[in-house]
Amino acid sequence: MSSLPLVFNAPRGAKPPRHLADLDLAGRRTALADKGYPAFRATQLSNHYFSRLSDDVDSMTDIPAAERADLASEFFPPLLEVVRHLTCDDGTTRKTLWKCFDGVLVESVLMRYPDRTTLCVSSQAGCGMACPFCATGQAGLTRNLSAAEIVEQVVAAARAMARGEIPGGPGRLSNVVFMGMGEPLANYNRLMSAVRRITSPAPEGLGISQRGVTVSTVGLVPAIKRLTAENMHVRLAVSLHTPDDELRDTLVPVNNRWKVDEVLDAAKDYAEHTGRRISIEYALIRDINDQGWRADLLAKRLRSRGGPGWVHVNLIPLNPTPGSKWDASPKPVEREFVRRMKAAGISTTVRDTRGQEIDGACGQLAAKEEK
Repeated sequence: MSSLPLVFNAPRGAKPPRHLADLDLAGRRTALADKGYPAFRATQLSNHYFSRLSDDVDSMTDIPAAERADLASEFFPPLLEVVRHLTCDDGTTRKTLWKCFDGVLVESVLMRYPDRTTLCVSSQAGCGMACPFCATGQAGLTRNLSAAEIVEQVVAAARAMARGEIPGGPGRLSNVVFMGMGEPLANYNRLMSAVRRITSPAPEGLGISQRGVTVSTVGLVPAIKRLTAENMHVRLAVSLHTPDDELRDTLVPVNNRWKVDEVLDAAKDYAEHTGRRISIEYALIRDINDQGWRADLLAKRLRSRGGPGWVHVNLIPLNPTPGSKWDASPKPVEREFVRRMKAAGISTTVRDTRGQEIDGACGQLAAKEEK
């Protein structure tokens, strides 16, 4: 943790202070030079933060003691404070509620599996997409997170793994999924800065493989096209939730602007350009989008775009929010949906549901804390 005192009382609407993680390595060198420091300090600070996972400048003994307080103030301002951790699955799933410098609440979820460790990260405080079955969507958008606020969630998770805080002994963070609070592509510039910090090799970044990063979207077509042009190899996940425009206009209101065919065309183009298989996210909601004919229509629309190899369908048993009218589909209905998809030759799995007992759906814990 930073050696600066944690003061989280900035007014709502204040701009997050600049942090080392907001800058690429060249930007860090320039910022240090502007303050009268030698450029090589950028590599030193970067190694401490991204390789040693430390932002405590008092422990940076290769930096003169007289410089440390100023460098802490300039490059490691406190951005996130832990409000609480909640755990389940014998401690291998840990949800963290964070308070940002201005009091805004966001969440991340760290999940350790036998073969990998995945962090689900937030890119916005709240969400402006207004999907009615989503706790975050119903809360509305408070603000975008800065690149550093996103990266800090990832560094904290990597630190927890390295220190053996999660059962299973010391390990490494291997995967980052942008499926927490917010619509990642609605915060595009900061998202991409964060992805570059996460995937760039040390000392510029954490060195997590681009193939271990997944960016989700409800279907912001221009932003998908922009992401395609980045020539990166992150996985794209499209939260489709139904294959027909009539229902999707209600479930995913942005569909009123970009229809299912436009979203799938943009996703297919991303798959062709990057060679990465697209993930179609589909939350199964009882008596709403779980009918057999919708499974058949989804398979038809996916196959019509050049065969089944470009796409994988990830069915999500809905994690209902307290008091919501939305509920998960019964298991027999879920199994029939899977059967129809596989019969049509579409790769389909059901997501492992973790965290229901710790307000696992994104936005639940923050909403409860706000109340």
